[in-house]
Amino acid sequence: MTTYEILMMLDPEQAEARQEGIVARTRELVDKNGGTWHSHDAWGRRRLAYPIAHKEEGVYHLVVFDAEAATLDEISRVLKIEDAVLRHLATRHVAGSRTSAPRDELVAPAAAPAAEAAAEPTEPTDPAEPAPPATAVSETAEPEYAGAEEQLVEEDEQPWGT
Repeated sequence: MTTYEILMMLDPEQAEARQEGIVARTRELVDKNGGTWHSHDAWGRRRLAYPIAHKEEGVYHLVVFDAEAATLDEISRVLKIEDAVLRHLATRHVAGSRTSAPRDELVAPAAAPAAEAAAEPTEPTDPAEPAPPATAVSETAEPEYAGAEEQLVEEDEQPWGT
């Protein structure tokens, strides 16, 4: 058995009961074929980067379960023919990975100047873990690859094409 996760993007115009029915059908397929259901996380309604099927938003659900490859194929087949599923993505679950929804409150405000963020040193969350080294970025410093063309010209006595 392999642990899989499926992220489903459902049509926001569908009733809540229909959306829960799709998740319940997925769970039923897992259980019927000898798999183990781990979790279901309803991420909620999110705005899409571009319209899909003339929809500007989607309702996301993440499910994690153990199953055989044939069971995953059957679940994907059912999700493909279900009209309320706009998109779905099934992947192998990585042990210890975060399966919770990205929250809006965790995103740093864009209005905060970068200079203020760089001026305040960050402390490691674990005292036994060393802090990452601070690196200064200069706006005037040239990138590493700068000057590579000049070195080639100096090695050859004549520039290309002459």
